[in-house]
Amino acid sequence: MRKASNEMIESLPLVNLVIEVLDARIPFSSSNPFIQDLVTEKPSIKILNKCDLADPEITQVWQDYYEQQDNTKTMALDLQHFDPSKQVIDLINKLCPQKEGRNTLVMVTGIPNVGKSSLINSLAGRHIAKTGNEPAVTKGQQKINLRNGIMLLDTPGILWPKIENPNGSYRLATTGAIKNTAVSYEDVAFFAADFLLEKYPELLQKRFKFETLPHSEIELLEIIGAQRGCLRGGGQVDLERVSTIFVNELRAGTLGNITFETPAVIDLEMKQVEVLRAEKEEREKLRLEKVAARRRKAKANRR
Repeated sequence: MRKASNEMIESLPLVNLVIEVLDARIPFSSSNPFIQDLVTEKPSIKILNKCDLADPEITQVWQDYYEQQDNTKTMALDLQHFDPSKQVIDLINKLCPQKEGRNTLVMVTGIPNVGKSSLINSLAGRHIAKTGNEPAVTKGQQKINLRNGIMLLDTPGILWPKIENPNGSYRLATTGAIKNTAVSYEDVAFFAADFLLEKYPELLQKRFKFETLPHSEIELLEIIGAQRGCLRGGGQVDLERVSTIFVNELRAGTLGNITFETPAVIDLEMKQVEVLRAEKEEREKLRLEKVAARRRKAKANRR
């Protein structure tokens, strides 16, 4: 991660425009703050990929939100089923007109498993970047000459080392940006089930044919487990098995079009994060003051 970050920093002065690929279901949580700090002065295109899996009304809200920022344009895409290369290239040339004799260098960034390599392959018209439905496929930077006056700089998908918003961590795990070995399916399923019961109950009722909506996430998973035959001896529901089924169906879009965050929700959560950060800094300040006081006392005693 550190090596990839340093390579991006070194390359940035030569870059004319930055494309950041986001997951349309979690546009904020899938946006690396490290990248945001780097590209403030560069024209930027935010690609909200997997829009076919997201709530279209909320996707539009996010596009309006991002396009209020300077030098920023957005596109909502489904890279798995459609080729957007012409529209993306046209937008690149609009934001950064080509200069004779020089390629426009476009850095393509994005966290793991958002579709960055799929976008590059679409723009190149051939299979250049390795793709896969799992995080951490691209391992190092590579340049791809589109031979139309545009040069792409593909960068590894990196997650930042510390995610301060716990909801952001769960959203990343729910959509598959964090490797399945790093977090249990049960934890992810409980988070997702609780969210869907509150925000998308009609999708749950439609998918699982509930007569009455379950009152809690555990009740929801137990009912689904019974429906799917995820049972152990004695008729107990195998929570790990049903959780795996539930999360995989959610990721595949089988449950419907779902978005896990809005700008308003993120604004509230980030205010809470700021409060927690301030409290942590105050505790650390007091701890250091106590350590300094003990050292002064010990020094005085030695005299």
